Amino acid sequence: MTEDEVRERAFAMPIQSPAYPPGPYRFVNREYLIITYRTDPEALRRLIPAPLELAEPVVKFEFIRMPDSTGFGDYTESGQVIPVTLNGEHGGFVLSMFLNDHPPIAAGRELWGFPKKLGNPELRVHTDTLMGTLDYSDFRVATGTMGYKHQAMDPAKAHAALAAPAFLLKIIPHVDGTPRICELVRYNLTDIIVKGAWSGPGALDLRDHALAPVADLPVLEVLSTVHILADLTLPLGTVAHDYLTR
Repeated sequence: MTEDEVRERAFAMPIQSPAYPPGPYRFVNREYLIITYRTDPEALRRLIPAPLELAEPVVKFEFIRMPDSTGFGDYTESGQVIPVTLNGEHGGFVLSMFLNDHPPIAAGRELWGFPKKLGNPELRVHTDTLMGTLDYSDFRVATGTMGYKHQAMDPAKAHAALAAPAFLLKIIPHVDGTPRICELVRYNLTDIIVKGAWSGPGALDLRDHALAPVADLPVLEVLSTVHILADLTLPLGTVAHDYLTR
């Protein structure tokens, strides 16, 4: 293999059998359970990297079922998103993500900087309840529940929520352990088709865990609970801020 061939093929590892294909990535029948809750604002400020600023003292805890995704297959993920602003633009800072499929873990971390770790989330309907759970190391760290399709939601509001920009802190170390890449990345979901959206009563229970510290942002009050079904595309991102450029 020549040096030119290495450069041409160098989009993912291992080079002879990449863990994921090139993007963008299309998701069909992506299903969300999003529970928005009020939490401790000081705890949030300790976790939000500048130049992002806290928009409001709330967290969106998400359980996402992805049965049909380009290159990634069938998997589920769960995590926390914090409403923030960057230069007056509102969006969400993705604080944590746990999922059960290696290709999207590798692609998410290497391409965009998604904070993905291996876990065991699930989203399913249990009789009259939409239920999301997250296990880490065989320990239940999160349980979210919602009354199943209690009230139709305006599809335009669901579309706007999915289309809002999101921000990620991408860190890739050098071989000596110092940061080689340290960037704030921005991305937007595109080509969104909302197939259904509902609201209803919801509840969220978080448990302490040393390596999955979702309970560090405690649930003080559940503010809203929504269930969304949509097709959408995850494109590649852009660099919003480079921490290594002074």
